[in-house]
Parts: sequence; structure tokens; C-alpha cells
Amino acid sequence: MNSIVIIAIVVVAWGGIVGLMLLGWRNRGRRQQDVIGAFPDVPTDPGVLLLGPDTGVYVGSTVAPSWQDRVAVGDYGDRASAEFSNFDTGILISRSGANPIWIPRESITAIRTERGLAGKVMTADGVLVIRWTLPSGTEIDSGLRGDDKLRYPDWTALDPRAVTPTESDTSTPGDAAAPTADETSKDDH
Repeated sequence: MNSIVIIAIVVVAWGGIVGLMLLGWRNRGRRQQDVIGAFPDVPTDPGVLLLGPDTGVYVGSTVAPSWQDRVAVGDYGDRASAEFSNFDTGILISRSGANPIWIPRESITAIRTERGLAGKVMTADGVLVIRWTLPSGTEIDSGLRGDDKLRYPDWTALDPRAVTPTESDTSTPGDAAAPTADETSKDDH
């Protein structure tokens, strides 16, 4: 009889802890609702497919710049199997069992790799992170762990901050330009 009482106490305590965690998550979602606002709708015609679809796991979205402040609004913080594709008008993240996420091209502020996001920690450059601005003006980071990490450079090349070479900057690394006559005369003095 003594062991039954102990088991009952443990089960009730465990249930109480789980209930408090769920209540905290729901309250966090309510607090974030005003800051996060609505996510963009997926357009009926996303345009021309430029890259993908690639497969992997959507690890979640966080309020930038914190890599741990997980978005709790709707199901946008939930992990899910995903396919992600780059269209000429934006990036589509199709998630299994959850709402798709549409990231309009003009909302993207950075695309990079990170060690972790939303409580998911991996080896260096294990998570592909897209920083973008919601219609509310809030910046968030959405993370993906791709099945094929060799595809990450194709995605990070889409970073709007990436510098594109100009015509005057077409030399390859290691190529040294021949010094001009003025430069050689300066070295002699």
C-alpha cells in the first residue's frame, strides 16, 4: 500500500509539472502575439523555382538576435520535417503536419549558417538560418537542418548582404597585378 501512494504522488507531481510547462508555453505565445503579429500568406503562385526543394528539419524560429527566444505563436516554433525551396519571389518552407512558412524576398535580411538555433545545438555550421522581417517589423531567425549540408553554400550565396564582384574586381585570389611604372619608381626611392 505504501508503494502505491508513492507512485500516485510521483504521477500527480509529474502531471503538475507538465501542466505548468504547457501553461507557460501558452502564456508566452500570448505575450509574443503583439510583437510577432501575423506571418505572410503563401502566394498561390510563388514564381519560378530557382533552388530546391531541399529536405531537412525545420528546427524553429526565434526572435532575433536571440538564438534561444523561440517563437511560441501558433505552430511556428514547432519542429517538423520540411522541404525548403527558393523562388524568385521568396523562400517557401513546407512543413509536415504544420503550417507552411512563406518568406518574401524583400523581407530577407541575412542567410547564414550557425551552430545552433531554438535550443537545437549542432556542430559548427550545422543549421541554415534565414533572418527576415515579419510584416509587424519584428526580425526573426528561422532555422533549418538540411539533410544535405553540402547544399548550404548554395543557400548562403542568396544572402542579400553578400558582395557581388564588380568588373574591376575580377582577379582571382593569388593573382597579383603587375605594378605600374609609378609604383615601381616609388619603390626605388
